[in-house]
Formats: sequence, structure tokens, C-alpha cells
Amino acid sequence: MVKGENVMLIFNIRGENIEVTQAIRDYVEKRVSKLEKYFEKDMKNTAHVNLRVYPDKQAKVEVTIPLPFLTLRAEELSNDLYASVDLVTDKLERQIRKYKTKVNRKSREKGFKNLEFVPNDDQTTSDSDDNQSQFDVVRTKRLALKPMDNEEAILQMDMLGHDFFIYEDADTSNIDIVYRRNDGRYGLIETGEE
Repeated sequence: MVKGENVMLIFNIRGENIEVTQAIRDYVEKRVSKLEKYFEKDMKNTAHVNLRVYPDKQAKVEVTIPLPFLTLRAEELSNDLYASVDLVTDKLERQIRKYKTKVNRKSREKGFKNLEFVPNDDQTTSDSDDNQSQFDVVRTKRLALKPMDNEEAILQMDMLGHDFFIYEDADTSNIDIVYRRNDGRYGLIETGEE
């Protein structure tokens, strides 16, 4: 557990094909805890860190930090575990910097208290204008969803050359999404009641 000024990141660190030594744990906590400077005071969050070493000696680091208003997530793969930790931390910091203005505005609009990122002192209005233009909708499509199973949805997705496909599940009548994962396999997002 690393404590900042009323800000706390609690770490849940797991290793796959690697023993998480105290040195590795300390390094991960030190590097990832530098993200605390972006969180408002009195926020307590859990950083889920998954360390995985593959047979070819490549090291993958995945970090997920679920927040009340969004989920920060990044992963990096390199030949060195410590380098992967550095890369994934830098990637998360870039995500926060890039979307901070938009997240803070949405948080205020929805009336959330203390759920904003700490603003930079050097933040300018042109920065927020740049972020706003990134979210301009440039194309709209309307879909008529056809009932099908997930195998047919994957087939349709592959035939269209897309990375995801939205469809109505023939058994449940829920709207589901199949997608192609980075490892080439497929994922399924199911909607509806749990």
C-alpha cells in the first residue's frame, strides 16, 4: 500500500509464470504510485497489476485502475519486466493527461464530488479545445440488428473485416458485441441483467 497526501493506491499484484518478489512489488508500487498526483484528495483506488512472463522471455504488464467514473487500463510487452512497468506507467499517464479535461467536465455535469483528476497549473483553454475536437462524430451508422448466435456474429465480423460486431442474441434477445482481441482470439460482451 502506498499513501500520498490523503490519496491512496492499494495494489493487487499478481504474477503469471513469475514469482512476484519484494523487489518487483516495490518497483511496481513506486512507479504506478506516481499516478496519484492526478487524483483528487481522499480518493482510494485499487491498482490491479498483472505481470506475465512468456516462454520467449517477453514480459507483459497489465495495469487496471477502476475509478468511479471510468477505468484506466494499459498493457505493455517488452523483453524486460522493469521496462514494461515503466512503459505501462507512462502510457497511463499519457491517457490521464489526454482525457483529463473531458473527464473533469463530465464529472461536474453529472454532479460527482471529488471524482475529478487534479488540473494542471499550465492547462490552457486551447488544450481543452483540442481534446474536444478529438471527440467530434464524423460519421453515423444506423443498424438493423439481426438475431444470431455468437458464432454467426464472428463470421459476419470476419467477412466484413471489422474488429467488432454488434448483434441481437437469438437466445436472450439482448444486444451483444463480439470483438477481436489483440492476441487474435475473440471476446464477447454481453448486455442485460446480471
